[in-house]
Amino acid sequence: MSGALRLQGQGNGCGCVIGPVYLAAEPLSPHGGQASPSQEFESLDRAIAGSVAALEALMVATDQASADILEFQIEMLRDPVIGEMAAEQIGKGQNAAFAWVTALEEYIAGFEQSEDEDIRARAVDMIDIRDRVLRALEGAPADADGFPAGSIFVGRDMAPSLFLAHDWMQGGGIALEAGSTASHVALLARARGVPMAVGIGRFAVDAATLVLVDGDSGLVMVHPSDADIAALAKPALVIAEDAPALGPADATALSVGGVELLVNISGIADIRDRDPGTCDGIGLLRTEFLISSVADLANEEKQFQLYSEIVRWAAGRPVTIRLFDLGGDKPLGGFSAEERNPFLGLRGIRLLLSMPVMLKIQARALLRAGALGTIKVLLPMVTVASEVEETRRLFEEEAAGLAQRHVAISMPAIGMMVEVPAAAIMLETFERADFFSLGTNDLAHYLSATARDNPRVADLHRQAAPALLRLIAQAVAVAREMGKPIGICGDMAGQPECLALLIASGIRQISVAPSQLAAVKTALAQAGVDG
Repeated sequence: MSGALRLQGQGNGCGCVIGPVYLAAEPLSPHGGQASPSQEFESLDRAIAGSVAALEALMVATDQASADILEFQIEMLRDPVIGEMAAEQIGKGQNAAFAWVTALEEYIAGFEQSEDEDIRARAVDMIDIRDRVLRALEGAPADADGFPAGSIFVGRDMAPSLFLAHDWMQGGGIALEAGSTASHVALLARARGVPMAVGIGRFAVDAATLVLVDGDSGLVMVHPSDADIAALAKPALVIAEDAPALGPADATALSVGGVELLVNISGIADIRDRDPGTCDGIGLLRTEFLISSVADLANEEKQFQLYSEIVRWAAGRPVTIRLFDLGGDKPLGGFSAEERNPFLGLRGIRLLLSMPVMLKIQARALLRAGALGTIKVLLPMVTVASEVEETRRLFEEEAAGLAQRHVAISMPAIGMMVEVPAAAIMLETFERADFFSLGTNDLAHYLSATARDNPRVADLHRQAAPALLRLIAQAVAVAREMGKPIGICGDMAGQPECLALLIASGIRQISVAPSQLAAVKTALAQAGVDG
């Protein structure tokens, strides 16, 4: 072949792509720092002042009746009592967004519960200013989609938020110096069919240089020749949405031999333009990837709208929505960033229960969205039964509060991720969980004591597969004795070579990336699954 620079890494199995390099200016990471209390005070002051200024400008261009409404909102924004309540929360360690929401909770509830109809009507104004300040705190969206469509992103690593913000409809690929095929951005790339190679090491390349990424083999070629391209390209280069989709003939035949086939998604973009009839529902919605800022975590209305859109797409099929799985390698807003070992620290349901305001906001949004379809709620990183019991109690309290306000809701089934070995071994103690979902990515991570995003121990991680399969079989047997459904939503479910073993262990519900549905269906048929 030519003298092109050839770099070998690990691929994500999503075919080949050719394009010009977009060179990351610096290593990108999802980690962010935690602002100091003084910075949080300043952020909230700016957001309130900006909201007041916007309302004052609106008053100038409106009629007197509307101006009176806006004037009330301005008065409430300037109310020193609300400001002091928010400041007190910031002083206790809350960020500006949650401090603001907490300060307004009692005000809104007081208006809504009043016997005076005029006063009750003011609750809408309070909700309006709550959300206006939250939007101001979020600020102008960062230029996350700052590289051209169709290009090859080259950098040390890539933040999931950057991946999600980019338009992959026009192709493109990813070549990372570090990273892992088990990282979250790799998971997202597989879901969208974006060719990716990781662990290729440091190399020098200029922006706009032509690069080929072979996501199947993990090979990256800089300055590929026509002969290189012809030799490496499969029947066609696979780019983003060009990944094979299921046709109409497949639409009613996804459940093979009694095995439910569902999809894992991180947002509406993963299922846009897909017929919901091509799957049995959504087995995992990763809500943390729907959120772009800490302010969104405190915005009940925005969350409700996002969940509602996905529930409507499912058209009556079940939608399993995982609560925010923050911490570890997803410290949005600085959560767990300062911990010595964030993977073993305050993450998942531990973090949510330590911040009940955040959990209550998400619970209310989910309860409301549940009235529109079949929602199931999944708890991440569960270790002990009391975490399920405490979360269920919180959902029941929020449901009672919404019902008292005559808000349409539906109490969802509440299940748990089985991804902590201690929980998997003691599964029979989780009687209050309605269902179980095996998260094989983290379960393998903790079971083998190997970081899934560290290529230096990737081989050891793989060699621990027999131990993982044994634990899965034990968990499935216990769940059956308990009479509770158990499925799998981790990466192992999308690996055709593992499917026969999973089915043999008793798994009858599998959730994979949308782009993997056809391959999994074929593998199940070849395995002669008879249910």
